[in-house]
Amino acid sequence: MARGRIRAKLRRSHLYTFGCLRPVTTESQEPHSIQGPGYTRIVYCNQPHMHKHKPLRYCSNYVSTTKYNLITFLRKALYEQFNRVANLYFLVAAILSVFPISPFNKWSMIAPLIFVVGLSMAKEALEDWRRFMQDMKINSRKASVHKGNGVFGNRAWRKLRVGDVVKVEKDQFFPADLLFLSSSYEDGICYVETMNLDGETNLKVKRSLEVTLPLDDDECFKNFTGMIKCEDPNPNLYTFIGNLEYERQVYPLDPTQILLRDSKLRNTSYVYGVVIFTGHDSKVMQNATKSPSKRSKIERKMDYIIYILLTLLVLVSLISSLGFALETKFHMSDWWYLQPQFPDQSYNPSNPAIAGMVHLVTALLLYGYLIPISLYVSIEVVKVLQATFINQDRHMYDDESGIPANARTSNLNEELGQVDTILSDKTGTLTCNQMDFLKCSIAGTSYGVRSSEVEMAAAKQMAVDLEEQGSAISGVSRDKTKVLGSWQSNKRESEIELETVVTSKDEKDQKLPIRGFSFEDSRLLNGNWLNEPNIDVLMLFFRILSVCHTAIPELNEETGIYTYEAESPDEAAFLVAAREFGFEFCKRTQSSVFIHEKYSSSGQPIEREFKILNLLDFTSKRKRMSVIVRDEEGQILLLCKGADSIIFDRLSKSGRMYEEVTSKHLNEYGEAGLRTLALAYKKLDESEYSAWNNEFLKAKTSIGADRDAMLERVSDMMERDLILVGATAVEDKLQKGVPQCIYKLAQAGLKIWVLTGDKMETAINIGFACSLLRQGMKQICITAMNSDSSNQDSKEAVRENIVMQITNASRMIKLEKDPHAAFALIIDGKTLTYALEDDMKHQFLALAVDCASIICCRVSPKQKALVTRLVKEGTGKTTLAIGDGANDVGMIQEADIGVGISGVEGMQAVMASDFSIAQFRFLERLLVVHGHWCYKRIAQMICYFFYKNIAFGLTLFYFEAFTGFSGQSVYNDSYLLLFNVVLTSLPVISLGVFEQDVSSEVCLQFPALYQQGPRNLFFDWYRILGWMGNGVYSSLVIFFLNIAIFHDQAFRAGGQTADMDVVGTTMFTCIIWAVNAQIALTMSHFTWIQHLLVWGSIATWYIFLVLYGLMPPSISGNVHELLVEALASAPLYWIAMFLVVVACNLPYFAHISIQRTLNPLDHHIIQEIKYYRKDVEDERMWTRERSKARQETKIGFTARVDAKIRQLRGKLQKKQSTLDVQHVMPPSS
Repeated sequence: MARGRIRAKLRRSHLYTFGCLRPVTTESQEPHSIQGPGYTRIVYCNQPHMHKHKPLRYCSNYVSTTKYNLITFLRKALYEQFNRVANLYFLVAAILSVFPISPFNKWSMIAPLIFVVGLSMAKEALEDWRRFMQDMKINSRKASVHKGNGVFGNRAWRKLRVGDVVKVEKDQFFPADLLFLSSSYEDGICYVETMNLDGETNLKVKRSLEVTLPLDDDECFKNFTGMIKCEDPNPNLYTFIGNLEYERQVYPLDPTQILLRDSKLRNTSYVYGVVIFTGHDSKVMQNATKSPSKRSKIERKMDYIIYILLTLLVLVSLISSLGFALETKFHMSDWWYLQPQFPDQSYNPSNPAIAGMVHLVTALLLYGYLIPISLYVSIEVVKVLQATFINQDRHMYDDESGIPANARTSNLNEELGQVDTILSDKTGTLTCNQMDFLKCSIAGTSYGVRSSEVEMAAAKQMAVDLEEQGSAISGVSRDKTKVLGSWQSNKRESEIELETVVTSKDEKDQKLPIRGFSFEDSRLLNGNWLNEPNIDVLMLFFRILSVCHTAIPELNEETGIYTYEAESPDEAAFLVAAREFGFEFCKRTQSSVFIHEKYSSSGQPIEREFKILNLLDFTSKRKRMSVIVRDEEGQILLLCKGADSIIFDRLSKSGRMYEEVTSKHLNEYGEAGLRTLALAYKKLDESEYSAWNNEFLKAKTSIGADRDAMLERVSDMMERDLILVGATAVEDKLQKGVPQCIYKLAQAGLKIWVLTGDKMETAINIGFACSLLRQGMKQICITAMNSDSSNQDSKEAVRENIVMQITNASRMIKLEKDPHAAFALIIDGKTLTYALEDDMKHQFLALAVDCASIICCRVSPKQKALVTRLVKEGTGKTTLAIGDGANDVGMIQEADIGVGISGVEGMQAVMASDFSIAQFRFLERLLVVHGHWCYKRIAQMICYFFYKNIAFGLTLFYFEAFTGFSGQSVYNDSYLLLFNVVLTSLPVISLGVFEQDVSSEVCLQFPALYQQGPRNLFFDWYRILGWMGNGVYSSLVIFFLNIAIFHDQAFRAGGQTADMDVVGTTMFTCIIWAVNAQIALTMSHFTWIQHLLVWGSIATWYIFLVLYGLMPPSISGNVHELLVEALASAPLYWIAMFLVVVACNLPYFAHISIQRTLNPLDHHIIQEIKYYRKDVEDERMWTRERSKARQETKIGFTARVDAKIRQLRGKLQKKQSTLDVQHVMPPSS
């Protein structure tokens, strides 16, 4: 509590120049004009009962992301089911089966339809129930709400109402959009983290109205009332217009007083606020879209195949009805057993057209087995089981958080295997929002020997490359070539050998990690910097780190160590670094900061006070921060840190002593993926400072539209003629395994876009850190020039300028002749507003497609969704969006596949996603392993389904033609019912669940295999029609070979000929054997389950024949003891079955044999290597094959390695040519 009191004394607004300054006369400004459409919202503060009735009754704070509710489920789910062509056909068929013209029992059509549709709806209900439970988890969070008489109590988020006064404490999320009234700080300042909304890591400063500052205690709200008139709900995160009527005065409101739902309170003990927008009226939910119904490309293509089969069905039905009409007209009089003298409409010789029409309906039902009714339900079962395997994959389980992967919908499993473009958020997705101080350059000397994650990942890959390609670099001994971590590019001037990398792996040096500090260099640690040259510069460097900031120290009483609550992770990392170097920031008052210096000239620790005279805070436009202080000796100093390009432009002539070498170090740090800042200072005399401060105070207290411009001009005057001290290099900690994952995804042929709300500089730094950018890559920055946004001519000029930039960039790429050249496109949100307009967006997309990396920064949630839609619709290829915050919901829902990161920042992204994972690195396995498997499984499964149904269904047509188009089925009704439901369903499900062309380890070792999905090798029309042709061939063989065998000879020793039931049962046996043998040939990977289901299905057929035949004739009919008495004892039955099955599968066997021999696919080669264990017997060959399979990419850390190897080869060739010249030249006499 003591700490809270100390902090409450600080008036934080005194620290800031630009962000949250409150001029003394601000609240005397005229209130906003709130009238007309779009400004009808009225909120009665602390009087929620006023909003119980219309027109002031607003939506509740309940948030739902489900697709259905109890009222709409039946209607919507039935629509979804009968939106499928096959289901619609079977609905019509089930209705027609009730009438006498049906050739089957009605239940043989109705029962399968109810089963299929019911199971699919149950699956949809289960998945939506899971979404509902996650919604309830959010809606059941507790908020502290004023219940009356100054008493606050907990209430569920969903029960909050407009007008409620809410108390939010530190590190809690805001439950609704609130008007900020007061905080634990005396001057009504609070810090808000909006990473969940816009992806920005820096904290935002919010300020309350001065008139509400006294409302800083629970008791104060006992009699509090007021009225807010403001804009209606809208998706604009950065704007707000409204007025507060309080104590008979009207005060204007702006966005700095609004606390948005799903942002988090940081560095502030508590705040009070009034609920303005609830639930789906809140700005974050206004940016969300309704949960879309997504269908995979394979499923959409499947509809076209169903259309083809329906066309085939109608065609054979028309042929059948025409044949029956002709038979009725010309031969009915000869069919005495039909009693033609008493005809009915179904076979009246005098009216064959009517007979043909009636027979058409019969034929449509009879040949309905061409359409696989069980296809959809089998796919649903397979996808649910596939999703279960994804959920249970231990390799995608995060040990730290205990969160597994979760397939929230199973409809898109196979789509995971066809992704072409990934659109990723940055903060919380690629990074974990933790900064570590890693390296620094002081007085022209680089310090810090520890390698960044990017360097270590690249060096590891470089070591592998050198092992694989060692022979290519002639003259370099492998014994000398050791890559231990990262390379130091320019340390050796003339040696042509690989640079040795220094990494700190010495176990003796291991100590407990310090959050924010990964620096290792004995020259600076433990006070050793006192032995370095330029001690004064080193001391100044450390003091800039410890003084130039806006953080607050907090003492951990248990450890005795200070921690820091800073606006950004960078700032916290600098303070931790300063502490570790011996300059500990330990106290802040309203006008001073105190630094505990561990090492001093006296040898004793000392506490120094620096009086804060002015603070010129960081803004994205300024790209720098300065503080003017007076030290204990009375010297006035300006201490500045900022982007190197900004600082270098402001150096004095005498302050550029270290500029050249520092620039070199900054380039090295950038190559290592680190975020850099330059540090500088200047001394001020009293008169110079006084004159400037007078100007500064005038600008600071001015009122008007040009106030910010005046402040910037005055600040810029002071931040000139600086003296360079050095530079810092901070590692924005990527999530574990991100560089390796991006490398594997690039190897798999995937394109990666980064869409972030963060600043351009931050986005570029992360691009370097995760190897989407690298040194040598040509950056194309498309930016909009500054203009008057209200002027139409200015807008047109900006538009034309952007078009010109895009055109010039496209031309530059086309004219580039270097095959290794790589381009990166970087564009900000303001420019995207124009680039996404209809007349420009396709031009922009064409440029983006030509670039290796695309980074869009400062983008709003809506722009993320629009970019995703542009890529999806413009390229026509499968897109995947991945993010972790509420600002990513739009793009997650817009993409073909949405993946949510189950991070610490809320659950909105997960709730809107199709799949959720705990870390970005698991995306590699989700796509490269599960996506690859699911795509091939579903594709093969669907092709096989059409094959077996065509093979079975066309035999019905052949038999009907053979029997005068009578409408008679050659198979018993029970056979028809069992064919799809029992005898062929389980093997195809086992194919869809367990099939593996290669193991998961091989998928990860050969990521290029993934390209089989985006190229659609296993579900293109060539393969689909091939399987259909195989089905037609099999049906011809099954029917005509059986007819040829049984037609003209006795099939039993007693001389009995075959009747229809014998022929039908034999044909059906052949079909069961042929289709199950076919699926066995299709499978590459067998488990005992597959053996059981494939061969068990055949055994089940024989068991059924025996058991069904033992039933009374009243049930079994003509198949009573057919197998036992007639078929089993007839050799012809077994011979026919063997010949037919061999004949059916011989062409497919020949096809795969020829393909594997003459034109093998990638996985065929790997299968053979694995089968003959060549990977174990000859590891060098296996390594060589892996190297050959690796694609050349323009991104990923291997692109860095390839560039490095090219550089080394160039050096070797240059040295070799020099040696050759020296050898050829005769010695001088």
